[in-house]
Amino acid sequence: MSRAPLSRRALVAGTVGAGLIGAVSPLKYARAAEFVFKLGTDVPVTHPLNVHAQKAADAIREQTNGRVELRIFANNQLGGQSDMLSQLRSGALECFALSGVNVLSTIIPTASIYGLGFAFSDYPAVWRAMDGALGKHLRSQIEAGGFAVLERIWDNGFRQVTTSVRPITEPKDLQGLKIRVPISALWTSLFRSLGAAPASLNFSEVYSALQTKVVDAQENPLVTIKAAKIFEVQKYCSMTNHMWDGWWFLINRRAWARIPADLQEIFAKNVNAACLNERKEVERLNAGLREDLTSQGLIFNDVDPAPFKEELRKSGFYQEWRKKFGDEAMGLLEAATGKLG
Repeated sequence: MSRAPLSRRALVAGTVGAGLIGAVSPLKYARAAEFVFKLGTDVPVTHPLNVHAQKAADAIREQTNGRVELRIFANNQLGGQSDMLSQLRSGALECFALSGVNVLSTIIPTASIYGLGFAFSDYPAVWRAMDGALGKHLRSQIEAGGFAVLERIWDNGFRQVTTSVRPITEPKDLQGLKIRVPISALWTSLFRSLGAAPASLNFSEVYSALQTKVVDAQENPLVTIKAAKIFEVQKYCSMTNHMWDGWWFLINRRAWARIPADLQEIFAKNVNAACLNERKEVERLNAGLREDLTSQGLIFNDVDPAPFKEELRKSGFYQEWRKKFGDEAMGLLEAATGKLG
């Protein structure tokens, strides 16, 4: 992410991550790993996604006696999301933690359905959908798109709007607001339907775009706002909870097929277990970060979602995306969320 010069401590942390986070001494194992998988992520090394992925990596290497090694490259070290997706498809990158609402939806449009604006009211509704029939349906779509995908989706959290110009309390506050959104038709449609002026940028560009006033706002979960130090270049944080987002653990299908079935089982078991622990930590951290970020200077306000949902209904947002996703997928989503639009 382009930003202010790094401190020595941050530079060292980044250098550690660029190799692999928490490297295991090769002296512990009799031979080099037979299967080395790189995992690319787009969040800082301290984010729970990377912390728990490293725990999975440690367990995988231990339980396979060093035969399988998962190396974690955090914070866009291998390029932006679009770059890493291309690398995943070509086989240059074996694993990628990627949101279905993000660039994955440019290949598999249905993958973004769980990101419909104001669909989920709480975590129980999220996990009913994503660990249930909707998640199973989406994984089948992803597999049909040419990827291997593990069973559990990692938690990125409910997303909040931050701005440098004004708090967001009702839909009219979004009118004309220059807000960064990820590269996704759904994100762009959501904020345009609410009257904003969204600009699609990779996450690696967010800090500098806010710093230089290319955009005045962005939206992310509190954990990411904290980890990426967004509070340094924003003044207000409005608790909109306008979207829940998560990361699928995607694997290049050819690379996955090279691993024997018993090693696949160890790999998947540990990654899925780490995912469940990451979910607990993200929910816990998000619950406590408001006070922390307030001490960093962010000004918070709570938001009633009802007027925003009504604005989306009036604009035809839900009807438009129902046509795009189809009745089957929408029915699976609404089984967990209730009727939308």
